[in-house]
Amino acid sequence: MRIVLLGAPGSGKGTQSERLVKRLGIPQISTGDLLRAAVAGGTELGRRAKAAMDGGRLVDDALVLGMIRERLAAADVRRGFILDGFPRNLAQAEALERLLETLRQPLDAVVQFEVDYGELVRRISGRRTCQDCCQVFNLLTSPPTGADALCPKTGAPHRLMQRPDDNEATVTERLRVYDAKTRPLIEFYRARGLLRVIDAEGEVDEVTQRLLQAIGSRGKPAAPAKAHESARGTAARRAPRALTGKRGGARPPGGKRRSRSSR
Repeated sequence: MRIVLLGAPGSGKGTQSERLVKRLGIPQISTGDLLRAAVAGGTELGRRAKAAMDGGRLVDDALVLGMIRERLAAADVRRGFILDGFPRNLAQAEALERLLETLRQPLDAVVQFEVDYGELVRRISGRRTCQDCCQVFNLLTSPPTGADALCPKTGAPHRLMQRPDDNEATVTERLRVYDAKTRPLIEFYRARGLLRVIDAEGEVDEVTQRLLQAIGSRGKPAAPAKAHESARGTAARRAPRALTGKRGGARPPGGKRRSRSSR
């Protein structure tokens, strides 16, 4: 299967991607990983990307698409792939669509992860990264316990730190950007009959089951989501209200309305 996972920061796309990799035996393609690998490997695309980043510029879409094209030429993607973190806006979605048409690798499904914005702020604010092995934990949902209690690099307890962009104020701004740039992709993919929407709140195993049902547990996608779906449509409409302050949704920190997760 060829799948795109959409969702706001902290919606659980990375966690569920790892589970799909194990379940379906297809690779996850992360643009962030591709950029780091290209820069570390000193490829032509990597050198151009590094020059942009060193100059304080964003890596342009053409470079990112070039890296994706290279990645899709690898043998391990013949059975499919999971795109996580790309596309992020309509221009990227249209460029990806043209690329996949050229490669004759059209998408099978696009899954939108819906989570209340108040819950997203709570989740992301709880994220911590080990300074030594770079493993990511969440103090609320997945703290370092059991086999993960010790850092594999040092053998000592993890030295956890919070990323500068994981504080509450920055998270709220990131959600505003997501709302403006990435949410329009929901209708873009709905119009193509590819969209599936899942409730990404709750236990990790529960979300995994919803995801598998959405794409079809045997690899055949379930029926596309419709604009008038009751429960999923409500979830899809809930997030923008969290930022606009309209009735019916959670507001960002400082607002008067409490999110569902804080009640």
